[in-house]
Amino acid sequence: MNSPDRYAVIGHPVQHSRSPFIHARFAAQTGQSISYTTIDATPEHFDTAARGFFAGGGRGLNVTIPHKEAAARLAAELTPRAQRAGAVNLLAVRSDGRLLGDNVDGAGLVRDLVTNHHVDISGRRVLLLGAGGAARGVVAPLLELKPIGFTIANRNVARAHELAQRFADLGPVRAIGYEDLAGKAYDLVINATASSLAGTLPPLPPAVIDMQTTCYDLAYGRDGTTFSRWAQQLGCAQSLTGLGMLVEQAAESFQLWRGVRPATTAVLRDLAADMRG
Repeated sequence: MNSPDRYAVIGHPVQHSRSPFIHARFAAQTGQSISYTTIDATPEHFDTAARGFFAGGGRGLNVTIPHKEAAARLAAELTPRAQRAGAVNLLAVRSDGRLLGDNVDGAGLVRDLVTNHHVDISGRRVLLLGAGGAARGVVAPLLELKPIGFTIANRNVARAHELAQRFADLGPVRAIGYEDLAGKAYDLVINATASSLAGTLPPLPPAVIDMQTTCYDLAYGRDGTTFSRWAQQLGCAQSLTGLGMLVEQAAESFQLWRGVRPATTAVLRDLAADMRG
């Protein structure tokens, strides 16, 4: 009997990842023979760990914080959306042995927002917090939905400007520092910083959120995140975490790796129940 094809998620920290849970259910649902594990690698060891995984017969990696930009440099070939983002959250071995880098974060986020939560982005004002690898993957798919305004706020304003310029041809994008956030509230506020992993908040003025605002944290946790709880306390319209995005981008990954698209509704329901204990 052939051993299952090997996949993993690589990040730091990564022990909390629910990706093995998700992919095990996708495999059972679709009759695919795979194993899926976690690889904890610090930034200085990312290249060695990733190359070692593939040299040992690994077929694909999901890439999470803080390695998404490093993964783009590692790949021999990038899909157009990964090239556009300059960040990769999926690596796959081509038939010739070369590594393909893709970014399915944005597709996962948009599917969760639009399909699962019925959030209308067209004609709305969007605020994206952060300008790192997590943020890079979601800008283009959000701009393709035609918001009326798109603001990127970041501690390092130069990085925000670089990101805004990268996507300026897709719509109205501006870059500011947190200290410049003022005026009326946004319709959609997305936290793409790593603050929730540290249990902290970006330095946001409460005025960016009102009763019409949808707040979304790309991170997730058993009891929500620091950002999602803060947004709830301010009375936002809905406060969402990245659990749905995680499942939807995993389905995108699974389809690219295995050639079959798994259904996500039951898996997301089972995952939420498992996290509640």
